[in-house]
Amino acid sequence: MPVTKSYIAKSVETMRPSGIRKFFDLAAGMEGVISLGVGEPDFVTSWSAREAAILSLERGHTSYTANAGLLELREEIARYVSGRFYVPYNPKEEIIVTVGASQAIDLALRAILDPGDEVIVVEPCFVSYTPLVELAGGKAVTVETTGEQQFKLQPEALEQAITPKTKALLLCSPNNPTGAQLGREDLQAIAAIVKQHDLLVIADEIYAELAYDVPHTSIASLDGMRERTILINGFSKGFAMTGWRLGFICAPGELAEAMLKIHQYAMMCASTPAQYAALEALKTGMSDVEEMKKDYRRRRNYIVQSFNEIGLECHLPGGAFYVFPSIRNTGLTSEEFAESLLREEKVAVVPGSVFGKGGEGFIRCSYASSMEQLQEAVKRIGRFAGK
Repeated sequence: MPVTKSYIAKSVETMRPSGIRKFFDLAAGMEGVISLGVGEPDFVTSWSAREAAILSLERGHTSYTANAGLLELREEIARYVSGRFYVPYNPKEEIIVTVGASQAIDLALRAILDPGDEVIVVEPCFVSYTPLVELAGGKAVTVETTGEQQFKLQPEALEQAITPKTKALLLCSPNNPTGAQLGREDLQAIAAIVKQHDLLVIADEIYAELAYDVPHTSIASLDGMRERTILINGFSKGFAMTGWRLGFICAPGELAEAMLKIHQYAMMCASTPAQYAALEALKTGMSDVEEMKKDYRRRRNYIVQSFNEIGLECHLPGGAFYVFPSIRNTGLTSEEFAESLLREEKVAVVPGSVFGKGGEGFIRCSYASSMEQLQEAVKRIGRFAGK
């Protein structure tokens, strides 16, 4: 019997495919394309981490781990989060190793939302946030940020979005796609509103290691926020381990227990060799992280200066590995700009509109590419914009 639309859940049928993946697929079918589209480090995982995974296989570590992950890894995560971001967690009861940070966000939303609960989503934002809220039965309430304010969430905008149905704020800093980083003062103003309205924060801090000018501040480290924050991080971006699919959740015990219930039924546990690789990365890989960060900072400075010289206004992002230049003065929509640039100059970028209404008029460019590729891409974009 053929599968028909009548069998497909309405929430899935109406869901839009990823706008990022669309442009990645278009670029993959063309020769000579320079891709600034996909948010993935161009570095490889450190040799010590790769070797640890190989050794785990040679030793026959091919069984399930505990649902929450290897205890040794959770203990190392606790030391890392406490030492790096000044937030203490009990590794036995408050940390879960997940299949990437994306699964961690999904777990957090499914664990806290009842039908009709609202989650405030700050746009422009990663493309999965709103769909994941809706799949969990919630309603995403978007708050736009602007280039004039360097895409930072403004307290008054947050206050206006809160209703009696609001349960949580989903916050990403440093941000994908804008690179905006919220400093301590920014977060304190947000935290005051969160506490006043008795909300939770789902803090996506996957880019925490890629903060270039000011050290990263975790909102969970602020007074009164640890108990109302689900802290999400992982190894994909800072440790160049995207394909290993390994993230983690740090949360108060009752929240962690609720998320673990879902995790044990839906996923059982994260990959065992990947967990051994992550354990080694935390123990010995921080020097590699620092070297990558130095190179990213150099690329960031180059591409921001280049876009501004071309005439595409671009703010200096505080973190991640994206720039978000304005293309409004070209008279094209962000999708028209991205499609024409790909067709005429073979440079793949992501239209800002896929990240929410506030992203229209901008494009996302990843500088997680070699300097040679960035230089050639900027040359082509400049030629295109000059037309």
